[in-house]
Amino acid sequence: MILSRLNRQNEVQWGELSITQLSWLRLKQNKLAMGGLFLFIFITILCFVFPLFLPANAYEIQNLNLQAQAPSSEYWFGTDSLGRDLFSRVLYGGRISLSLGFAATMVSLLIGVSYGCLSGYLGGRCDAMMMRTVDVLYALPFTIFVILLMVLFERNIFLMFAAIGAVEWLTMARIVRGQVVYLKNQQYIDASRALGASDIKIMFKHLLPNFLGVVIVFSTLTVPAVMLLEAFLSFIGMGVQPPMSSWGLLIRDGADSMEVSPWRLCFPALFFSLTLFSLNFLGDGLRDAFDPRDGKA
Repeated sequence: MILSRLNRQNEVQWGELSITQLSWLRLKQNKLAMGGLFLFIFITILCFVFPLFLPANAYEIQNLNLQAQAPSSEYWFGTDSLGRDLFSRVLYGGRISLSLGFAATMVSLLIGVSYGCLSGYLGGRCDAMMMRTVDVLYALPFTIFVILLMVLFERNIFLMFAAIGAVEWLTMARIVRGQVVYLKNQQYIDASRALGASDIKIMFKHLLPNFLGVVIVFSTLTVPAVMLLEAFLSFIGMGVQPPMSSWGLLIRDGADSMEVSPWRLCFPALFFSLTLFSLNFLGDGLRDAFDPRDGKA
């Protein structure tokens, strides 16, 4: 009797919570997801805040007398072939890699959400034409397309933001389009039309909030995908250019000398791997938390 009463009380309490509150409670119960969240926050703070206490050009300061020094109490991560502090370069490289991941993801979201929402809402021939365009773009190799953009135009970090974001929006457009096709025939949308709501208002005030969870989940998975693409471009020499650094560039430099100075590869690879793992764990947790088939925490 006591257990049944407690279960009924819990069901009433869960029923009084909003979808966002329920999702947050489910996320908090996922230890891997919360661990990924805290780890990602820690790495982000470390990369963006700690360098504020270092000299402005700490990642560029060279000392040829300290070439390829092993980790020590003075140089925690050792030094590179030019005597530069590897710890500073890893943190500054994290700034570049994380900033690129966030910026390119925002570009892809802006294009993908707008394109998919418009395609799904309009429907008919317009929807078919827009989705066939996405299919054609899907057939193009993304990496080669980005490399062509980097070759045709001046190679700089701002172009990388736009180039990578411009090829990462296709999957988001498909996901959003599917959500909108399902939601646009719901009764509350018909009621909004009957009350004279404009198409723009319906799309961004009534439809967008209902698939925002899917967008958030996919965003957490897009950031590591973008970072992997940037690392690949930097590894082949088409990404971030010296004296700037990114994790991909540091990994490339470390791979060239891994037999004599393995720390130059291990530390940037460790930061890069931990960031990717944390984002993937967080993305999986958010996917489970926002799953509408799960009615309780």
